[in-house]
Parts: sequence; C-alpha cells; structure tokens
Amino acid sequence: MLDVGRHPNIDLLAYSEVQHIEGQAGNFKVTVRKKARYVDEDKCTGCGLCSEKCPTTVVDAFNEGLGMRRAVYAYFAQGIPSTRTIDPDHCRQLNGKKCGICQKVCQAGAIDYTQQDRLIELQVGAVIAAVGYDVFDPAQIAEYRYREIENVVTAIEFERLLSASGPTSGHVYRPSDLNAKAEIQVLEKQAAKSGRMLARFEKKYGRTSADFFMQYQAAPTDDADQEKWARVYQEDLARKERLAALNDAVKDAATAKRLAFIQCVGSRDFRFYPFCSGYCCMHSIKEAIIANEHEPQTVSTIFGMDIRAVGKGFEEYKIRGGNKSGITYVRGRVAEIIEGPGRNPVVVYEDTRTRSVKQEAFDLVILATACAPTRGIAELAATLNVALDDYGFIKTVPSAPVDTSMRGIFVCGCAGAPMDVPESVAQASSAAERAAEIIFQSDPVKEKAVA
Repeated sequence: MLDVGRHPNIDLLAYSEVQHIEGQAGNFKVTVRKKARYVDEDKCTGCGLCSEKCPTTVVDAFNEGLGMRRAVYAYFAQGIPSTRTIDPDHCRQLNGKKCGICQKVCQAGAIDYTQQDRLIELQVGAVIAAVGYDVFDPAQIAEYRYREIENVVTAIEFERLLSASGPTSGHVYRPSDLNAKAEIQVLEKQAAKSGRMLARFEKKYGRTSADFFMQYQAAPTDDADQEKWARVYQEDLARKERLAALNDAVKDAATAKRLAFIQCVGSRDFRFYPFCSGYCCMHSIKEAIIANEHEPQTVSTIFGMDIRAVGKGFEEYKIRGGNKSGITYVRGRVAEIIEGPGRNPVVVYEDTRTRSVKQEAFDLVILATACAPTRGIAELAATLNVALDDYGFIKTVPSAPVDTSMRGIFVCGCAGAPMDVPESVAQASSAAERAAEIIFQSDPVKEKAVA
C-alpha cells in the first residue's frame, strides 16, 4: 500500500465513492464524491495526538464491534494515506456541542470543521471494480445462536482477536469475559459516584446508610431527600451484588484454549448461498494454526462436510495443522449450539463417520461464514451499467473471467465471485492488463506507431 501511495502515476482517492459514470471504453467520464474528512490530508502527519485526546468513544466497526475507537480516528493501522478522519455522526463539535479539543492539540493545524464533500470529475479509459465482499450474517441461522451466545463469533471477528493490532493485542480472550470486564469498569465508576452521594447523606444526617435504610423500610417518609437516599442505597446494593458476581466470573478468566470451527455457515446451503465460498476451509485452518502458535495449549476442532484444500501446498498445510497444531477434523454437520456451564458453547453434531450424534463443550466457537456480495453492489452495478449474476456478484463468463457485460469495465476479486487472496491477486493482474489493452487500443497515436 505504501508503494501505491508513493507511486507518481497513481492518484489515490481514499474515502471517496463513485457517483456517476458515462461514456464508453477508452473514454469514460467518472464523477467521484470525495467525502469530507474534516482533516486536511496534506497537513496531517499521522501523529495520532488528536485521537489520544478526543473525549468521545465509539464502537470500532473495523474491529467488528469488539473494541472502541475515538470520534477522530484512523480506520486501520498502516492505512494509506496516513491521516485521521472525524466521524461526523459522533463528533461533539460537528453536532453543535462544545469541544474542539482535537483542533486545539493538532500542532500541524490539520483539523478543519468547515470542510465539505467535493465532486471530482475524471477522464479515464477503463474501469476496474474491486469492491470486495460482505460477511454473511449467521444470525439468520437460528440454531447457531449467534448474538445470543456471547462466545459464538464469526471468522472475521476471530481474525481481529488474533491480530496484534486488534482489540486484545492478539490474545484470544472470550467475548463474554471481555464484556464482563467492560461492565465491571462501568459499574465501578457508578459505584464510586453513588458512594460519594451516600457519604454526603451520612454526613448530613449523622448515621450510616444501612441503619437509615432499615428504619426507612419499616416507616417510609414523604421527605424527598430521604427518598433519594433510599433509592441511591438500593441501587448501590444491587450494583455491588452484580459486581461481586462479575468479579467471581472473571477471576479465573484466561485465553480460550478449546476452539471449534464450523464450516459452510450460509454457503453450500440452499436456504442462503448454494455455492462454496472457496477460501473458508483454509482460512479456518490458518486461524487454528495461528491460535496454536499464540498459545501452544490451544486445540481446535474443525467441523465440515469436507475440507476443500484446493491450491498449491494447501493439502500439505492441512495435514501439518493436524499433525503439529492440535487440529482435529470432524466430518459432519453441526445441528445446533447451546450454552453450557461457564458460558461455554456446546456443539451438538452428527459424526458421519461413526453415524452417531455427539455433543462437546468448547471455550469458543468460530463460524466460517459465506462470502456474500457486498452491500450496495446493485447500486454500483446500475452506476457502471453492468449485469449481476444470480447470486448478486458482477457477472462474467468463464472464457473472459474479468470482463463484465460493459466493454471497458472489468472486475477482480470477490466482486466477481468468491475467491482467496492468491486468486484475487492473479485476477487483479489480469484486469490491469485488460484495462491497459483497452487504453492502448483507444490511443490512435500508439496504434499508428504499432502499424
């Protein structure tokens, strides 16, 4: 990415979206909306001081909601350009409240609250659509209880937990433990505040809150001050009880060491997507191997109808995972997931080799979700004037796998079909070559020189 940002022949328009395209191959007019960052890209040095001082915290979408970020933020580490963006939905200053802290601390003077969206017109010879894919929402499969059982996560969420730049710095902590610790922090702040209030009441009336509340229960009064005292004391008792339960639950919390990976969640399923997403098997094996490298005591079980290790060295990688990284492969479909003692998910499945129904408890269950067409691809297809296939991906044909129905517009990666990184890279090279061919053919000077 750094090479792309520095290349003299590449204009990078990050945080932008295509609004309109007209014309034909060799002569397209593209209208792009460059969104307001409220940060001057040319001035911003990427020091991150504005993010450190910003008082507003927001759920981090890049970390799949498993962590928090500030209202002024970098979308992900090592992003190009290396600049910050202010979230207009959560920034206090942009929502008419008093703040402006990021502007005060920015030594480069890059913060600009008056910045507006800009429309940019480009004259190009060819277009390549590489919009990626979306993760299938496994909540649609009720028997897996995603979002109901905290310790059932998607593969992309687990990827963020494994990442050194993720919310847990690469330690595989269970979401239930993370949520409990976050709740403990909130409750402790509330307890400190209520403690100060109770201390003021005790000083004012010269008695303990416990003695007062015992008398108040026996003979309630209409005094507003004493009613408030009783309410605060009741809330404080309930809060302390909840804190004790949470502290007891997390006192022995450790990294997840028993992992279950469930394949084909949403894919190879006629209810949702009948196709195989292609990369999920190897992605699960890779994640299981990395988890074992982080913590050698980690063992993983991969449940699937079969393992499709299609690619050079993939089968050997799969075997190595079983021999050296504590991976067990179980051939069978998972019927349902239930919650057992200790917030542990219990997987109920049929082992098709032994033809028996079994169940097993794990610390964490990871769902290998289907590769779904990206949201908004229908609008993009209408803008590009290209056709979609029956599954919602940009339509191509086997004899021309990067050519769309519109001459001069090409596709690569998961915008056209599910595929892994090596295949996406190969397609990107192919799409770039096809785009260069269109541009070369539309240049009469170059055609004359060749002739």
